[in-house]
Amino acid sequence: MSTFVQDHRNTLIVIGLAIIALMLSAYVVPEEEQAVVIRTGNPIGTVNTPDGSSNAGIYLRVPFVDSVRRIEKRLLDLEMNDEEVLSADQQRLLVNAYARFRIVDPVRMVERAGTTDGVRNALEPILNSVLRQELGRRTFQSMLTAERGSALANVRENLDRQARQYGAEVVDVKIMRTDLPEAPLQSAFRRMESDREREARTIRAQGSRDARIIRADADAESASIYADAFGKDPEFYDFYRAMQSYDATFAAENGGAESNIILSPDNEYLRQFRGRR
Repeated sequence: MSTFVQDHRNTLIVIGLAIIALMLSAYVVPEEEQAVVIRTGNPIGTVNTPDGSSNAGIYLRVPFVDSVRRIEKRLLDLEMNDEEVLSADQQRLLVNAYARFRIVDPVRMVERAGTTDGVRNALEPILNSVLRQELGRRTFQSMLTAERGSALANVRENLDRQARQYGAEVVDVKIMRTDLPEAPLQSAFRRMESDREREARTIRAQGSRDARIIRADADAESASIYADAFGKDPEFYDFYRAMQSYDATFAAENGGAESNIILSPDNEYLRQFRGRR
C-alpha cells in the first residue's frame, strides 16, 4: 500500500485538490428556493427564478470570489396587527390585516432590500398607508358588505405597485378583523405605540439599507484585494489559509484551556510557526 501511495503520490494530490475545489465550488438550489450569485458585491446570475431559464439543481461557482444569496421562492406573509384606522364616518377602527407576496425579481430584491425581511420592513408601512387611505374613503358599515372586496382589491393593486420596486409581487390582501376600539384611552395608547413602532421600523429599515451598502462596498474591495494578492503570490494564499485554520483550531471559543492538542514540533501542520515552508 505504501509503495502504491509513493508511486502515485502526485496523482493522489491532484485528485484530492480537485475534490476540495469541487466541494468549495458546488452548491445546491432546491425547488422551493431561488438564488442570486454575487461577485465582488454585484449580482452576476440567478438560479431557479420564476421566469428564468435555469432550474433547481447543482451548480458551480468561483470559490472565495462568488457568494450565493438564497431567497425563498414560496409565498411569504406580511401582517398588520390591530392598527387604528379612521373611517369616512369618523369611526376609529382596529384593523387586523395581512398580505401575501413572493419574490419575482431576486436581483432587484438583493439590490434594493437585501433579504426577504428587508422587503417586509419596507412593505409594512406601505401596507399601513394604503389601507388607511382606502378605508378612510369608506364608512364602517360599507366594510361589512360586498364593498369590502373592492376596497381590498384597490389595496392589493396599490401595494403591488410599490412592491415591484423591491422585486416582489403582492398576490393577496385580506382583512381578518375590523372592530371598534374597546375604550378611547386604550385606543390612544395603542395609536401612540403603533406610531412609535412604525417610526422605529422606518429607522431600522433605513439603517439596514445603509449598512448593506457599506458592507457591500467593503466586501467588494476585500474580494478585489484578496483576488489580486492570491494571484500575485500563491505562497501568501497558503499562509492566509493556514492562519485561518490556526484561528479556527486554537481560538478560545473552540474550547480554550478545556481542550488539548498534542503535536510534534516538526508536524507539517505547524510549518508556519517555524517560519519556513
